Amino acid sequence: MGTLAEYRRKRDFARTPEPSGDGGGPEPGAPRFVVQRHRARRLHYDFRLEVDGVLASWAVPKGPTLDPKARRAAFHVEDHPIEYIDFEGIIPSGEYGGGDVIVWDAGTWRPAEGVEDPGRALAGGELHLDMFGEKLRGRFVLVRTGKDGDRERWLLLHKKDEFARGGWDPEDHPRSVLSGRTNDEVKADPELMWRSDQPAARAAVPLKASADPAGDEALRELDELRPAGGVWHVFGRQLKVTNLDKVLFPGEPPVTKRELLAYTARIAPTVLPYLRRRALNMHRFPNGAQTKGFWHKELPHHAPEWLPRWDNPDADPGETRTYLVVDEPAALVWAANFGALEWHAWTSTVDRPDRPSWALIDLDPGEDTGWDDILTLARLHRTALEHVGVRAGPKVTGRRGIQIWVPIAQGPDFTATRAWVEKLSRAVGAVVPDLVSWKWEKRDREGRARLDYTQNAVNKTLVAPYSPRPAPGAPASAPIDWDELDDPALRPDAFTIRSIVDRVAERGDLFRDLLDHPQKLPRLD
Repeated sequence: MGTLAEYRRKRDFARTPEPSGDGGGPEPGAPRFVVQRHRARRLHYDFRLEVDGVLASWAVPKGPTLDPKARRAAFHVEDHPIEYIDFEGIIPSGEYGGGDVIVWDAGTWRPAEGVEDPGRALAGGELHLDMFGEKLRGRFVLVRTGKDGDRERWLLLHKKDEFARGGWDPEDHPRSVLSGRTNDEVKADPELMWRSDQPAARAAVPLKASADPAGDEALRELDELRPAGGVWHVFGRQLKVTNLDKVLFPGEPPVTKRELLAYTARIAPTVLPYLRRRALNMHRFPNGAQTKGFWHKELPHHAPEWLPRWDNPDADPGETRTYLVVDEPAALVWAANFGALEWHAWTSTVDRPDRPSWALIDLDPGEDTGWDDILTLARLHRTALEHVGVRAGPKVTGRRGIQIWVPIAQGPDFTATRAWVEKLSRAVGAVVPDLVSWKWEKRDREGRARLDYTQNAVNKTLVAPYSPRPAPGAPASAPIDWDELDDPALRPDAFTIRSIVDRVAERGDLFRDLLDHPQKLPRLD
């Protein structure tokens, strides 16, 4: 059969979650097959046989059947990589084959007796094979019948045997043999995607964070490492960690790098949904929060090969090109060991960097702004958001302010999102004009707070939920419930990396519901 050149030619692997065929190959034993129910421009079934290291593939509009009287039209398409055999998820709209895919059937197959070389048989236009799937079983025949333009026409037939079933319709069996879900269910809640612009070693990306933090064994291993560091086995990766007893946050007692790494490993699965598929800007303090930090965006050349990353195609000369993307928890642990005490992810994903999926309201206190003033502004935003029917969540910053995160369905660009946030905040600011300044320069604000809508721009970031902040005691940026704005004990730096894990265990992730409710921003009159 052919190579993967045609498959790759049709796809932009920087945008599509399909595998690019950078690795993998046939496994020992019987060759495998997969049939994927694929809703692209129109519904069809992708019939794929493992042959000579690739998946020989046909699009079957009506799907394969066990009915020996049915002759199914099949159109030969480009060979697909072996990695595709388990693919179930979403191909982005606008990409070749965009739509939802389930593994409708899977199993093994063997050529019929007398067929010594299946690849040669297919090249000759006819293959008899026996299939051993969960739905498809028995003797099938593929026969080439001609061409429609550049596409070869074939027929897929089932022979009369013990597995034949008259009137058998694939649409009566709509569920995946991999997950048990339908196409609608996978589309609504996909669990897996492939980063096809990456080598196979880091191609698979689960879309759901594991509920399990680093286990006790991994944390014990970290505790037992000598002060200079060593190799730490965590989340299935081997990390070289260093300077474990270095003080990174002053306090009584001070917080060491070892403690920061332990916190990161414990919180990483919770914070992962807010970082996944987003470029990460790292605020580094290699010598601790008591020193001056600096922004580090470019992933260094010495970074481990397995780290997920993204090359920004729109980067100008001299700008950051390759960003870390925290698609797995070990990547965040690596960043913490690299001295990133703060984690700032883009508000757009690498698939659509010009289209935000969060709108951000930053209540930035001025020199004369008291905590009660910030609470007043936050409560007014709570009322305004309730009035327009928009779901959002507040978060104390770990320093002096409050941020409000609004999940949005990707569509509007940053200009539209920024304008929406500005209009909402100006309505709030008009209620308490003595508390708010709209001046850009801090020195011109006369000590008043700023309702900063300008953070809604490409490559602008706000500190991620559960990120540490570079201050004594290692405060953490913590999601809160709206009702907590009325709690007199609430403080912006009340939660630290020593307390936030227990809070999450008790209260849950208070932003988690926002992830499931992207919304269209309503018009503000």
